[in-house]
Amino acid sequence: MNIYLPIAEISVNAFTLLGLGGLVGILSGMFGVGGGFLLTPLLFFIGVPPAVAVATGANQIVASSVSGVLAHWRRRTVDLKMGIVLQLGGLIGAACGIAVFNYLKSLGQVDLFVTLCYVVFLGIVGGLMFIESVNALRKSRRGAPPKRKQRGWVHKMPLKTRFRTSQLYISVIPPILVGFLVGILTAIMGVGGGFIMVPAMIYVLGIPTKVVIGTSLFQIITVTGATTMMHAITNQTVDIVLAFLLLVGGVIGAQFGTRLGSYLKSEQLRILLAVIVLAVCGKLALDLLLEPSELFSITNVAGG
Repeated sequence: MNIYLPIAEISVNAFTLLGLGGLVGILSGMFGVGGGFLLTPLLFFIGVPPAVAVATGANQIVASSVSGVLAHWRRRTVDLKMGIVLQLGGLIGAACGIAVFNYLKSLGQVDLFVTLCYVVFLGIVGGLMFIESVNALRKSRRGAPPKRKQRGWVHKMPLKTRFRTSQLYISVIPPILVGFLVGILTAIMGVGGGFIMVPAMIYVLGIPTKVVIGTSLFQIITVTGATTMMHAITNQTVDIVLAFLLLVGGVIGAQFGTRLGSYLKSEQLRILLAVIVLAVCGKLALDLLLEPSELFSITNVAGG
């Protein structure tokens, strides 16, 4: 059943969009990521223009994240105080990211820049996360509990406060900086930023993995919601029909993802997320490097 997307100006199968939303929702519930790192490229692949995919993808992430947060809230694994600090930095970063996005759009370089950002960030983060998670899993199998590295500079900075749910006493500056970076990525790449946020919360801030997922989703809600509003106001690139179908699939998928995640160890979850991140990175890199099957459609018409 095809449905017309008024802003994207294309017709797409409705069940395909519901399936994409459901897949992203499962990832959201399992890993604490918005899933935009997967959704936005998939929307590219089915023909949605990059500007519309980025803005509308951010909108879908809000719904799947809300669904995931509610599930984690019932388990008391959401650090509200940490989430608010991360949101503060994220909102500032999102505003800066929107300005950069609009400038690149005026130059006609949005498509290439967004794809390059995905390849670089997904490659680096996925690789580092995979190596660390494999090492942690090996240690746990030998009976030695994996040690969480504590960064000295995080604990030496001023403006310290206590985050009781995360069992931390650290400066608010590092969480704000992490949120700022994620906010920029959210605006430019149409992602929730979980693929950056989750590793940073675990390895830089030292937050326990069981708290990271719910807190990451809580932060994502505000930042992606604000990003969607800014895109809608400045670019008019949010497709309501596309967003609705993705929302329905995402909300349902997030509930299943939360249940699936509870059956896996934290090290196994991180390895699985790393593999997914690297797979998406590889696909995008190939699309940049491989020659398209049709360089110019006008040539084929003239030849025929």
